[in-house]
This record gives sequence, structure tokens and C-alpha cells, in this order.
Amino acid sequence: MKNRTRDTRWLAGVAMFAAVQLLLNVTGIGLIPLPLIKATTLHIPVIIGAVLLGPLGGGILGGVFGLCSLWTNTMAPSAMSFAFSPFLATSLSGALKAVWIALGCRILIGVVAGWLWIGLKKLKVNDLLALPVVGVAGALTNTGLVMGSIYFLLRPEYAAMKNIAIEMVLDVVLGVVGTSGVAEAVAAAVLVTAIGKALLHVPTLRPVAEH
Repeated sequence: MKNRTRDTRWLAGVAMFAAVQLLLNVTGIGLIPLPLIKATTLHIPVIIGAVLLGPLGGGILGGVFGLCSLWTNTMAPSAMSFAFSPFLATSLSGALKAVWIALGCRILIGVVAGWLWIGLKKLKVNDLLALPVVGVAGALTNTGLVMGSIYFLLRPEYAAMKNIAIEMVLDVVLGVVGTSGVAEAVAAAVLVTAIGKALLHVPTLRPVAEH
């Protein structure tokens, strides 16, 4: 009965955070269109979900993030949408690369955040330190994997889109990581700490290991 209660609570938690992600996406504040890119807030529920629901829950929520990204980039494409929607690719290999960037990279946000939280808790790190660390790590996992994958898998296409020499792509990618990536990491640290700390005090939402 105890395991069944935990399973039910876990499933309800995954559904709740997935619903939050879908709400963010349909209201337009999950993926915010900017010149050439879409800024995201969808990684925040993924990271918080990973803290409360573990790496598996975080990975599932990362998949929801990826599906939202794929949908938005297909239905409302921007200059960068070729990297996130297989339906905009011109070849099978391009479609597979887009699936990896849109889905694979986002699934790993939750996996990394979930296991990092477990590791920090085993080391008895205080929540007020562990939460921002996990927030930053999750956000940088998103930016680092996405931009790194674009560099290694779609460098020619990215150079053509930006109208720059292919040799300049690394500098531009690092620039995105150092600006948008750092800004999203700081925001994640603040939001994950504030929201996560509040939710950790709710008995039915505390991580299973703490019950």
C-alpha cells in the first residue's frame, strides 16, 4: 500500500508539472520568440520536477519540454527552427539531428538535475545551496547540449543561417552560451530556489526518499 501511494503521488506529480509546461507553452511564455532564437522558461518545471520526482520524472518532463519545443518550432518557425523540428529538415539525417536537439538534449536536463540533487543530498548539502546549484546545472545542461549539438551536428547550416564563415560558428555559439545561457542559468538559480524551497515544505510533494 505504501509503494502504491508513492507511485500514485509520483504519477500525479509528473502530470502536474507536465500540465504547467503545457500551460507555459500555450500561453507563449514557455518559448519566447527573440531575434534568431526562442528564450525558454520550460526548463524550470523540468528541474524542479527532477528535484521532487527524481531523474526518471525529470527525464519525462524534459521530454515534454522537447515536444513543446518541436511543436512550437514547427507551427511558428523562426530562423533557428530547422534545428528543433524534423519536419523542417531537408534530409533524414537532418530530421534525426533535430529530434536529438529538441528531445534528447531536453530529456537530459531532468536526468542531470535529478541525479545531481540525489548526489548533493547524499552529501548533506543544505537545500538553500543545493537548489541553486541544481538550477544552474539544469539550465546550463540545456544551453550547453543544445548549442554544442548545433555546433557539432549543424555547423554548416548554422553558418548559412547566420550568414557567417563556418570558422566563426564556434565564437557565435560560445557567445550565445555566455549571454543567453548565463542569463537563463541565473534565472533558473533564483526560480528553482524560490519555488523548490516552497514545494519541499509541502509533505505530499517532498521527494519520495524523504517520506
